[in-house]
Order: sequence, then structure tokens, then C-alpha cells
Amino acid sequence: AQLVESGGGLVPPGGSLRLSCEASGFAVEDFSIGWFRQVPGKEREAVSCIGRSDDIKNYAASMKGRFAISRDNAKNTVYLQMNNLKHEDADRYYCATGTYEGICSLIKIVEEDFDFWGQGTQVTVSS
Repeated sequence: AQLVESGGGLVPPGGSLRLSCEASGFAVEDFSIGWFRQVPGKEREAVSCIGRSDDIKNYAASMKGRFAISRDNAKNTVYLQMNNLKHEDADRYYCATGTYEGICSLIKIVEEDFDFWGQGTQVTVSS
């Protein structure tokens, strides 16, 4: 079983990227899925989370209105659409499975509540 992130790259400020988190060996529809980002030497920061039934979508405050999380069960993939990217969005982005249902409803989403991680995809924002 694995999670594989893709879609990262170099974009100018104001640009857009769509990250993908493709699962193999299990069904993403059975899990809450979170997106996190991390700069080397710092803790992972929660970006967004989507609940099992897709009715719950949670975003960090600085991403609301710019990022959108979605799921395609037929492709066994969760996406993170990122628009109006800023310099401070440059990070390595990871997806992970949540350890219990309802995790995306929490006020504060933390990496300790996610237990299966991909290797990440790098996002660089530069002109």
C-alpha cells in the first residue's frame, strides 16, 4: 500500500497548481485524507482535510478561498487545487490518511492524527 503525491513544480506568484494524491493497495474513500506541507527543519503544517463522505472539507485559515480539496474515488485519488500561489506557499506537500472518522471536523488538525504518508511533492513559487 502506498500514497503517491504528484503535480508539484515551479510557478510564479499568482499561479496555480493541482496536486494529486493517488492511493494504491487501499481505497481512499475509506479514509479521511489530509494535505500537509513542511519546510525542512519545521513541523508539518496542516493545509486541508477531506472527510470520508466528502461533506467535510477543512482548510487552514491562510488557504481558505485559494485552495480546494476534492476526491475522485474512481481514480482513487485526492486532489488539492491551489490558486493564487504566494511565495510563502513554497513547501513540500504531503498527503496522509487520518486515523479516525471525523478527524477533518477538528478545529486544529495535526500530523499526529495521520498515520500513513506519501513521500511528498515539491512546490516552488518564484518569479
